[in-house]
Amino acid sequence: MSLLHDAVRVESLTVVSRFRTEFYDCLTARADALFELTDAVLCTDGPVRSLVDLALAPEHHRGHGALYAGLNRGRVDVARLRRALAGVPLPRAADGRLVLAVDVSPWLRPDAGTLPDRSFCHTYGHGNAKHQMMPGWPYSVVVALESGRTSCSAFLDAVRLAPGTDLAAVTADQVREVVERLVAAGQWADGDPEFLVVLDAGYDAPRIAHLLSGLPVEVLGRTRSDRVMRRPAPSQEEFLLAHPKGGRPPKHGGEFVFGDPATWGAEQAVTVTDTRLYGKATAQAWGRLHPRLTQRAAWLEHKGPLPVIEGTVIRLTVEHLPSGGVNKPVWLWWSRTGATPAEVDRCWQAFLRRFDIEHTFRMLKQTLGWTRPRLRDSAAADRWTWFILAAHTQLRIARPLATDLRRPWEKPLPPHKLTPARVRSGFRNLRRTTGSPACAPKPTTPSPGRPPGSKNRRPATLHDVGRILATGTAYQRPTHHKTGTKPRRASAAPTQRA
Repeated sequence: MSLLHDAVRVESLTVVSRFRTEFYDCLTARADALFELTDAVLCTDGPVRSLVDLALAPEHHRGHGALYAGLNRGRVDVARLRRALAGVPLPRAADGRLVLAVDVSPWLRPDAGTLPDRSFCHTYGHGNAKHQMMPGWPYSVVVALESGRTSCSAFLDAVRLAPGTDLAAVTADQVREVVERLVAAGQWADGDPEFLVVLDAGYDAPRIAHLLSGLPVEVLGRTRSDRVMRRPAPSQEEFLLAHPKGGRPPKHGGEFVFGDPATWGAEQAVTVTDTRLYGKATAQAWGRLHPRLTQRAAWLEHKGPLPVIEGTVIRLTVEHLPSGGVNKPVWLWWSRTGATPAEVDRCWQAFLRRFDIEHTFRMLKQTLGWTRPRLRDSAAADRWTWFILAAHTQLRIARPLATDLRRPWEKPLPPHKLTPARVRSGFRNLRRTTGSPACAPKPTTPSPGRPPGSKNRRPATLHDVGRILATGTAYQRPTHHKTGTKPRRASAAPTQRA
């Protein structure tokens, strides 16, 4: 048993050291300063409050000027870093399947009028706990989920959404590239179970499944409870029996109204599972249901006849909620037909695992300080985002090596179930074993900076939030006829619909 434990530690240490070296090679400009900045994020005691505090960490041997210069003028080979994230060991489901979750997390910057490329991000809990749209940078993130209850997810990709972006198209392209990288890295081969992509209610799951056709991917998405699906069209024999005089065969069958049980008909599969938190969970499945598409919105420019995207609708109900809230059914749409009871259970259990990504986002923002810096350049924000993802990946793959340095009020956890925050508390000791490829800083003389008393003669430009015209071009503020400058007040710009 001791030899097996030592072999696991040696293998994990090799994986961590290889990823740290690969991450350093991905930094093509100001690599030493950026690598030490990431190590400061990993080794700082407590949550990250500001960037300047990271310059005081023992792992950061440079001044705060090098820190900001690295973020603003450094460069990262994002394509190579994405391949490195796809090559590390990834969590899998019980059947060996890779379960991918896609979600959007905002970096809110409501008061930064000089920031470009801001969009309106959907948030809730601000003010009177109402749903609000606040300016910020939304990031679409793809992670690989584990099978059990955990707050540790494997990051694979992150894309900042530009104003006016088609979310379904961007998500489909992002998932396609992630799947291709995983296949190239040897994470999937012919004969393995297909990838399962889990989406929340904000995504158009049927359209994404149509865009991902041709890939070994299954799409599982949550749908609204007021949706209406259609059954398959009757065959030619059935149509002639119902209409002896003939006529034009219909393209869609009868309606399946989510809110009307009289339209459901007989279920294809029904399962009942005893759960610890929700009591009995009942899942009902109806196969070969599809949405009725129309030539508008996302399908306005579609060439040829509109497709019929069939799938399986799953209705999940539980006895009670742990919070005591209103117990509402959950409706899911799966891109495969002919579901068995085992596949129905696998789908709704995988959807519940999707909420682990919320804990991961909380870890990034509250502990690693993802949204703490007040950066002015969106490119610098993208670089900082990739540093945070690389730091979280190191915490995940270093979990077998970490010692649980828990505080007295924290519960003991087995070594393979340590949270990223518990691994981070002892990462400073692991860093001494893995080493650092960064070179020592060279002594230099600080620049004199701006002379005392001088004024800033180049004020920053104000940018509108998410202003995209119907032509797809960004809306620009009008200039004054006399001075030729843009107005400083947002109210001076004329309103125009996006």
